[in-house]
Amino acid sequence: MKAFQCDHCRSLVFFESVSCVACGHALGFVPEVLDMAALEPAEGGTWRPVGNGPSERRFRNCSNGIQHAVCNWLVPAGEGDTFCISCRLNRTIPDLTIPGNRDRWHRLEKAKRRLVYTFLKLHLPLDGLNGNRKTGLRFEFLADAPGRPPVMTGHDSGLITLNVLEADDVERETRRVSLREPLRTLLGHFRHEVSHYCWDRLVACTPWRHRFRELFGDESLDYGAALQRHYSQGAPADWQSRFVSAYASSHPWEDWAETCAHYFHMVDTLETTASFGLSLKPVHPSSESMTIDAAETESRGDSFDALVAAWGPLTIALNSFNRGMGLPDLYPFVLSSPVIQKLRFIHRVLSVEAGGF
Repeated sequence: MKAFQCDHCRSLVFFESVSCVACGHALGFVPEVLDMAALEPAEGGTWRPVGNGPSERRFRNCSNGIQHAVCNWLVPAGEGDTFCISCRLNRTIPDLTIPGNRDRWHRLEKAKRRLVYTFLKLHLPLDGLNGNRKTGLRFEFLADAPGRPPVMTGHDSGLITLNVLEADDVERETRRVSLREPLRTLLGHFRHEVSHYCWDRLVACTPWRHRFRELFGDESLDYGAALQRHYSQGAPADWQSRFVSAYASSHPWEDWAETCAHYFHMVDTLETTASFGLSLKPVHPSSESMTIDAAETESRGDSFDALVAAWGPLTIALNSFNRGMGLPDLYPFVLSSPVIQKLRFIHRVLSVEAGGF
């Protein structure tokens, strides 16, 4: 994600900001232009962008921002829907009468909006916005209930379900350790599950399916049996040579979802790197292969080779920073040659199909 600035005073602001700490102006995110806008009050309870923003336009806060302070996205004043394009994808929100659920929901929404930002940036349409919620992407955030089976995070025909307990750091870390996962985050959940949605819409009934099977395997294999085998026997000993994660080895659908999620990780992180003007020119024997200019990589956004060439050195540097702070590696994964070929295929599918599922 790119760095943002206040249109009024040029100070750095962030994707989740609701006001500029430097000048005090209210802020809101305008999804149509993928940018933050500094705001001043206008007629009828609306906002007018200031500075370089679209000053002739008027906006309202998303209803979830007004009522629950969980959203900072804006809605054009002339629209009939009071929710922003991210919040109107929600089918079920957490039960806000339960203590702590509003904060959990806020953390879920922050992660979800980063996912929606990536979809908008890549021009992957969010079906279901114009009343077409039956076939479009939608979300429900559910909690375990006494006497009922636990809520499983997953995807089913465009509906992405997340257990609200995943928004609790202790609970999520406990699950990460018990499942022996190197990384488990809310944003990672969203990216993984939305990748299943992408497979359904972009690959399942298209000419891409033949190449998918060549790279990922035959998805018609019994999915339930494959997962049971994975959890009882674990991943094959050589999984790192063929898969981006141990879980990716469980079934071709999960291989696609895990790999596609990593593609979203790469695109988002490299955009951030370029936006902050970061480059690498290390002083050691491997410096030539480690030198990158992230701004140049971003300008070649359609080049998969440029993406991969920058990603390796960047993750080595970022992991080194984390180790210097006594933290786990930021990106604890290795991209083998077969994984890179899968990523290349995903890049091509998303690039070609952007603009219409």
